[in-house]
Amino acid sequence: MTAEPVAWDLAERVAVRVAGREPFGDSYHVGGLLPDFEELTREAEQLVAAETGLVSASGPARVRVVDRAAWVQANIRSMQRMLSPLTDRFGERLAASKAATAITRNVSGVELGTMLGWMSTRVLGQYDLLLVEGHDTDDQDIVYYVGPNVLGLEKRFGFPPREFRLWLALHEVTHRAQFTGVPWLRPHFLSLVDGVLGSIEPDPGRLTKVVRDAVDQLRAGRNPLDDGGLVALFASDAQRDVLDRIGGMMALVEGHGDVTMDRAGADRIPSAERFSRVLRARRAKKPGLAKAVQKLAGIDAKLKQYELGERFIAAVELVGGPELLDRVWEGPDRLPSMAEIRDPSAWVARVGAATPV
Repeated sequence: MTAEPVAWDLAERVAVRVAGREPFGDSYHVGGLLPDFEELTREAEQLVAAETGLVSASGPARVRVVDRAAWVQANIRSMQRMLSPLTDRFGERLAASKAATAITRNVSGVELGTMLGWMSTRVLGQYDLLLVEGHDTDDQDIVYYVGPNVLGLEKRFGFPPREFRLWLALHEVTHRAQFTGVPWLRPHFLSLVDGVLGSIEPDPGRLTKVVRDAVDQLRAGRNPLDDGGLVALFASDAQRDVLDRIGGMMALVEGHGDVTMDRAGADRIPSAERFSRVLRARRAKKPGLAKAVQKLAGIDAKLKQYELGERFIAAVELVGGPELLDRVWEGPDRLPSMAEIRDPSAWVARVGAATPV
């Protein structure tokens, strides 16, 4: 018999408590969000398809407008699906040590809940790209918008609601177009994630080595959490190679999402530059605890992906235009590694000379 290594129910309770309530969550404007986002998401899909040529093979996007608690619940379900190869093996190891099981489960639940609760106060939209066989398809392939957070920003900064909501929709449906319009991309991503999770040894003794290595890096003047948070710390050399491939892929899709959002909405969203400026400033103004959470979760690394991905796209298009960039969608071997994201000329040299698929 295995023991669940994470107290998921405790994680949800902690997250909902940490999330609190956005004052605008009780506004009468909440009722108008779903029909607005359904209409604007359809428009965004058309704009993205026209800009990129990527068309979802799964039909129109399904839209859900949720509050912070519902966003937490959706992400806990998604994490349970994604992490099951790892948590199942950790559970087997924990079952052999009954005294430590309850403590370990609860500590993991509190830590996860704290992280998700804080994130729920910041997120505006999210595409859930995970599709796992054997799980309820009603909870997968969904574009989420966290209604109270969207309303809060609109009211606080005087954003034109229709413009801002279309701007958000463009980014999320670009991600959906990538993962449902490029047939091999989603299974390739999930295979990489499964490869990392499936090869991690559930050895509690590894924690000692991780802490020692982290201290050594700090003494050398380098933050050990800069390259992907806690997951990267626990990774072996072979796993880091896969994480590098995942990082390169995610930098590409995040940068592509931002670039597409700007281009596809250029004629429809006059306030786009202001939206970008305000959200960048919002990300920069983080209190001490928020900064720590972002480091631990690898969110700082994700934020760097946007910038690096945009630079990669600009450099590639400078050499060969959009036609050269489109070659990233030809197959897994055309995706840039993290090293190539940082040095686009290396990707151009490798892929530009290759025969198109």
